[in-house]
Amino acid sequence: MTATVDFALPAELEAQGPPESRGLPRDGVRMLVSRAASGTVTDHSFTDLPRLLLPGDLLVVNTSRTMPAAVPAGPGLTVHFGTALPDGTWLIEPRIPQGKSTIPNDLVSPPRIIPLPGGAELELLGRATARLWHAKLSVAVLPYLLRYGKPIRYSYAARPWPLEAYQTIFGRQYGSAEMPSAARPFSPEVVTELVTRGVTIAPITLHCGVSSLEADEDPYPEQYDVPPATARLVDLTRRSGGRVIAAGTTVVRALETAARGPQAGWTSLVVTEETGLRAVDGLLTGLHEPRSSHLRMLAAFHDAGLLAECYEAAVSHGYLWHEFGDVHLMLPLAGPPRAWPR
Repeated sequence: MTATVDFALPAELEAQGPPESRGLPRDGVRMLVSRAASGTVTDHSFTDLPRLLLPGDLLVVNTSRTMPAAVPAGPGLTVHFGTALPDGTWLIEPRIPQGKSTIPNDLVSPPRIIPLPGGAELELLGRATARLWHAKLSVAVLPYLLRYGKPIRYSYAARPWPLEAYQTIFGRQYGSAEMPSAARPFSPEVVTELVTRGVTIAPITLHCGVSSLEADEDPYPEQYDVPPATARLVDLTRRSGGRVIAAGTTVVRALETAARGPQAGWTSLVVTEETGLRAVDGLLTGLHEPRSSHLRMLAAFHDAGLLAECYEAAVSHGYLWHEFGDVHLMLPLAGPPRAWPR
């Protein structure tokens, strides 16, 4: 298994709220830029992105919208709705409220039938993993969440933030338990400058499940869709010598799955150094927690030495972590164009 980067994350580097709450515009976050070709790590603002990508590059973004996926189930239980399954059931996580957040419920089995606000009932059908359960709600889930749910909140958040704070400008279809946060800094101004500089932007959809994974725990299957037009643009970009840049690890997972099989469905693919990359050249991503599975994906883009240098620089220069924090642009090795696998 690919080793992940292990480091100490100081509490003061955990972003407690969106940049707007810190007096910054949405696109006012910092951006660490690392280049595999030269092994360099430099400091930028996110608004530098259009000048760092090249004419002919393809930027692929995720159009999934964040759901209000946390539902209180009484004083001792909160339910996080994660992923809708093809048979109409959901992967959910029962959690225990603690202070302003929740903790995993790994000691006490929840009741088989959980009463929820508004008279709804959630039936637990069996464990899916050590933390997650298969469950069925007695009413339609999405309308119910939009009425009774709240955004999933973790302990580093200073206070509850409205659902709109957890959306990117690309979001079109509700389905993510947690925000595809790498694209949160994009503003209409940045998008306009990217397009006028010759960067093409194309969509995929991957609905993110709950990401509160234990250390070294793999992400579970997620629903994705790579439109045929986006697949053609990936092929054309590679054939013409451009680079495919993924805006987020969710985009990497979707494109790399489509490069290996169907262009829509459910993906269990965990991208690592060993799997390699067939469709994606570079990555815009957030800063990930020590030993998280996302860091294993990052090892497919950079060698261990450069990746460790990136995280040392981010910590020492006060970059902010989590969904409201700063971002990291990983630019690729130079090399010949490669066509979309057929």
